[in-house]
Amino acid sequence: MPSTNLDAIFKAYDVRGIVPDEWDAEVAARIGTAFAVFAKSPKILVARDMRPSGVDLTAAFSAGVTAEGVEVVDLGLASTDLAYFAAGHLDAPAAMFTASHNPAKYNGIKFCLSGARPVGQDTGLAEIKALAANPPASAPARAETGRVTHQDLIGLYADHVRSFIDLEALRPLEVVADTANGMGGLVVPPVFDGLPCALEVLFAELDGTFPNHPADPIQPENLKDLQARVLDTKADVGLAFDGDADRVFLVDEKAEPLSGSLTTSIVAKAMLEKHPGSSIIYNLICSKAVPEVIRENGGTPVRTRVGHSFIKTVMAETGAVFGGEHSGHYYFRDNYRADSGLIAAMIVLELMSRAGEPLSELRKPFERYANSGEVNSGVADPVAALERVAAAYAGADHDRTDGLTVDLGDWWFNLRPSNTEPLLRLNLEAPTREECDARMREVLALMREDA
Repeated sequence: MPSTNLDAIFKAYDVRGIVPDEWDAEVAARIGTAFAVFAKSPKILVARDMRPSGVDLTAAFSAGVTAEGVEVVDLGLASTDLAYFAAGHLDAPAAMFTASHNPAKYNGIKFCLSGARPVGQDTGLAEIKALAANPPASAPARAETGRVTHQDLIGLYADHVRSFIDLEALRPLEVVADTANGMGGLVVPPVFDGLPCALEVLFAELDGTFPNHPADPIQPENLKDLQARVLDTKADVGLAFDGDADRVFLVDEKAEPLSGSLTTSIVAKAMLEKHPGSSIIYNLICSKAVPEVIRENGGTPVRTRVGHSFIKTVMAETGAVFGGEHSGHYYFRDNYRADSGLIAAMIVLELMSRAGEPLSELRKPFERYANSGEVNSGVADPVAALERVAAAYAGADHDRTDGLTVDLGDWWFNLRPSNTEPLLRLNLEAPTREECDARMREVLALMREDA
């Protein structure tokens, strides 16, 4: 297979594409062989989400791995954070088949090495892509293929998630979780099993066609079912998970959503209480409130670009105890530096229990600015659109760490191309809702001039 056919599916920190148009079982087998050669491990863990295409893709990938004489440990259906936990707990590389929040026609692979160490563009993906495109001609024939074994780690994973909080501190709370027919339906109930919380799960059935609503909780329209149920049942908190259940967004008892930045601030404060003076990672589209909260609580804020492989690398370099992304990913040093929405949710439940106050009150000290949320725009020429915006604000402070960040003092925005979709993503923050909305219209008009 020529390497150009892989360009569409190898992204900055994972594989992602439409099945079978952009990749299929044959490609998966080649990638499996490539990962086995790259990882240089006697065994590789393989897991998948509930997408129908995952069955054939993981089987082909596993065949590619075992053809290299490497054992496959099949974890079966799993959330992405369960796969990362497995890579840490079993100290083995892992391949998680998922396309996260993307529609049903997509699938993908998130890779990690033993200890859940990240694999991104600069830490292995480019090499895996090259090996998949052009396998070494001199590779010796294997006398034996590797075997396939099976392991169920859900119980150990649930214990691990619960270990991040003082279970004795929890008070009875009413919790509604919308798992959107994604992997949360598998992993959320066992984590809550035995806790004093009353859990109701919406759309718990695993169904990769997403019959109720898309598994993309960063989009406000996908929170409506959860918000309505929280109000109907007078629940204390709502949890909205994405398709592979590694991200979570919270909704308070008044059905008001918490942004990823807000949750990052809340969890950062809690982590600094347990680990005083630690470094905390935040990505460059997080609210300015995040570094403010970290400093106010005695921590050291460390700013990084967007994306799990980048954040995990910086966490390893700095020894940071926690990291948060505006997109709802939350990373923990003691979770092999991997992300877990469920761990973040547990920490917020413990905080609510200790504070003895509703989430609508607990959140107030952390809400300091108005933000646009992530606004996606399809434009004819993303590079030209980005440069057009840059030129319009030529007198402001520019940062090209990840896309374009423009800081105009009392308001700022970041504009960057999506790593997984043909879009430009805008995140903007200002002191008030009125100014935020006005500035957002201003920047969007510049972006969309060629539409």
